This record gives sequence, C-alpha cells and structure tokens, in this order.
Amino acid sequence: MIDPLSALAIIKSGISAGKQIHSMSKEVAAFFDSVDGVRKEHSKKKNSIFASANEEALDTWTHMQNAKQAEEELREFITNTKGYSAYQDLLKIRRQIALERKEMERRVERERQERQEMILAIGAFITVLAAVLSVGLALLHQRGII
Repeated sequence: MIDPLSALAIIKSGISAGKQIHSMSKEVAAFFDSVDGVRKEHSKKKNSIFASANEEALDTWTHMQNAKQAEEELREFITNTKGYSAYQDLLKIRRQIALERKEMERRVERERQERQEMILAIGAFITVLAAVLSVGLALLHQRGII
C-alpha cells in the first residue's frame, strides 16, 4: 500500500499536468485507501494487547498525522484548483463507495456464515443418519436377521 503523502504527490502532479479529477479515479482511490488503511492500522494497534506502547503509539500517531496532513492538502489543492464543489463531490463519491464496500463486506460475511451453517447442518444430518443406521444394524444383528 502506498503511503498517503506519496499518493497525494501523484494526484497533485496529475492535476497540475492538466488531468481532470475524475480521470484520476485510480490515484484518488489509492489515496483514500491509504488513508483508510492508516486509520485501520492505528485502530488495530491501539487496541492490541501485544503492542509495545511507546514505539507503536509514536509510529501510529506519526502515520495518522501524515494522513490528516495529506487529506488537508488534498482538500486545499482541489478547492484551489477545481473549486469547493468539486471537493464536496469527491467526498460524496468517497462516502458512496465506502457504503458500497461495507455492504459488500456484510454480504460476503453473511454468505460465509450461511455456508458455515449449511456445512454444520449437513454434518449433523450425516452424524444422525450414521447413528440411526448403526443402531438399526446392531438391532438387526442382535435379532439374528443379519
């Protein structure tokens, strides 16, 4: 994953070269993915019981500050070059994509749980069937039919 400051530099150079924001969707997505990744990593490390407090706190704090700074610079850059409404449109698109990704993650998790429940049900059915057959065969054997 690219760091937010590098992703910001790529976006700035593209816009400065005359590219439109919508034509740089891959770069903008990489920027926001990197910022989101820094936030997730910060939350993960913050809640980790295995983290060495001082070093990891400083490391994640530094990454968070860089991400915030990069977001602020992107906001200023887009606002100054394309206008405030362009930045608001970008944020709206980002929220929409984030919602779609969350919904997709929920759907994948729900499907995973359904598959797991199906496997457990089939396993239980096979176990019960095997038990019934074993008892039936034992009874038949006991009566001398088999």
